[in-house]
Amino acid sequence: MKYFSLQNKEHIVSFEDAVVAGLAPDKGLYFPEQVPAFDKNFLDNISEKSEVEIGYAAIKPFVGEEIPDDVLRKIIADTLSFPFPVAPVHDNIYSLELWHGPTLAFKDVGARFMAGCLGYFRRNDTRPVTVLVATSGDTGGAVANGFYDVPGVKVVILYPSGKVSTLQEKQLTTLGKNITALEIAGTFDDCQRMVKTAFLDAELQAHSLLTSANSINVARWLPQMFYYLLAYKQLQKEVVFSVPSGNFGNICAGMMAAAMGLPVKHFVASTNVNDTVPRFMENGQYAPNQAKPTLSNAMDVADPSNFVRILELFTNSLPALKEKLTAYSFDDQATVATMEAVWNEHQYMLDPHGAVGYLGLQKYLAGATDTTGVFLETAHPIKFADAAPSSLQAEIVNPERVQHLYSLEKQSVQLPNDYAALKDWLMKQ
Repeated sequence: MKYFSLQNKEHIVSFEDAVVAGLAPDKGLYFPEQVPAFDKNFLDNISEKSEVEIGYAAIKPFVGEEIPDDVLRKIIADTLSFPFPVAPVHDNIYSLELWHGPTLAFKDVGARFMAGCLGYFRRNDTRPVTVLVATSGDTGGAVANGFYDVPGVKVVILYPSGKVSTLQEKQLTTLGKNITALEIAGTFDDCQRMVKTAFLDAELQAHSLLTSANSINVARWLPQMFYYLLAYKQLQKEVVFSVPSGNFGNICAGMMAAAMGLPVKHFVASTNVNDTVPRFMENGQYAPNQAKPTLSNAMDVADPSNFVRILELFTNSLPALKEKLTAYSFDDQATVATMEAVWNEHQYMLDPHGAVGYLGLQKYLAGATDTTGVFLETAHPIKFADAAPSSLQAEIVNPERVQHLYSLEKQSVQLPNDYAALKDWLMKQ
């Protein structure tokens, strides 16, 4: 499989080059030249397949022969080493729980897969590489965990100061060793902009071998297909997926799986008040505003990078996209009310992002009692305990594997919202 830049389809690279570079030289995101198709026999018999077999069927066409099968299967096994249960909430509504990994967030999948791929591609390369990543909360922790103490790899994480939860910040700032957190006086969009600028800086690139671990990287984006397939294996039916959406990599991966043949009735992009995509779906105008802080901070993204990939899947046809995607936005008041109602009525604890996903699903399914809906619960509620309603905080379970983080000292480097400051810091490393 080859990959082209969405800014210039004449610029074509291998899977390895796309993974190592992260972003095309023209600032375009990489996209596969073809959309492969699942074998019908595979989908018909998916209940008999192991998680590794399912992951292999999904990702092998995108990797081709660039990673040996035994290595690829091991990477997939490491990536899918924790469960992805579909939990009934009530009636025809289910939660796809993606928080059972090491950092309690769905981003563990993409981070672990990318770490495995990058480790293989650099097996004979002694040059140090810097993984530069922007986070709105969960990506940074997952990337830090996936690359922690990996020889020859330094991880530099940009995060918006004061705009991530307590546990998220602890996961970003307490590992040490090869992990450095840069606390930026700005928004996630500012952090993402600085990272993208760094990849286009020839002087910086000459100084450091840089790669990205954001969902702009194909090795972070594509493996998110896995859990849509695992949900289908468990339910064995065509469903509506409602995806809490920030940078739109997660839902884009699901839509890629559907384009390959996974039976999906419809997708709902559920956002908070950062509603660029819902407005675009209404009027066809892509007009990002300044990002606004919300309780669902991992979705505080006003200019979602991966939406251009969704448009490419639908050949930039808004009517075609509307047939498969609906987008809604919800404010914090609705989010809090939903968290309280779902717990009080169904004893199911939502985090703020899952609550937004639940709201989108409820709105889309209104009156459709014969349709099964699945919302993605993208993070464990403990990650956002400080944003939860006071009435629920005592009810949130604190998993033992993260309790030690609260006593660890935060270590971060504070930088202004200024690319020159970032470049100066990186050039001194």
